[in-house]
Amino acid sequence: MSAAAPSNNSHTSSAPRRLTVMAGPTAVGKGTISADIRARYPEVWLSVSATTRDPRPGEVDGVNYFFVGPQRFSEMVENDELLEWAVVHGRNSYGTPRKAVEEQLNTGVPALLEIDLQGARQVKESMPDAQFIFLAPPSWEELVRRLIGRGTESAEEQERRLETARVELAAQAEFDHIVINDDVTRATDEIIRLMGLEPKNF
Repeated sequence: MSAAAPSNNSHTSSAPRRLTVMAGPTAVGKGTISADIRARYPEVWLSVSATTRDPRPGEVDGVNYFFVGPQRFSEMVENDELLEWAVVHGRNSYGTPRKAVEEQLNTGVPALLEIDLQGARQVKESMPDAQFIFLAPPSWEELVRRLIGRGTESAEEQERRLETARVELAAQAEFDHIVINDDVTRATDEIIRLMGLEPKNF
């Protein structure tokens, strides 16, 4: 169930024209949820972030992320091309291209950003009327299991990400809703409802 009551009523309405921002700790399943939304709810527009990190196996440039070099990313920051950006886990930079988000909001298409805590805080500063959803794990032990189980990071990188996750989990109260990712389909449907749409039966 959703938790962390918002500070004002404007955050509780589920108007589909409003921007929805989803954030959460590493390995909580943000990418999996986004992929499920992309597959089952094509009417929802999902922002594609730019990042300086290398693609993981199976990731496609322009679909999962825009994979750019550090120099190009710096240019995007300097030219104010990013709605938000941050250095995540002390290593790679991530950011949301501003123009694409603004264009989608102008069309009234339901729009979703999948970003990290730092980015969510930046968006909250510039777009306080957006809806903010924190995707949380069922437990800390499950989060650790998922991170280690995916096998995409070294032991050193795993520890760095878990340190960041502890900080991120402590920030749940900053969000309008908390969605527990105990089941991908159920969590996706809950987020869809919060966006003002009706879950589909497949």
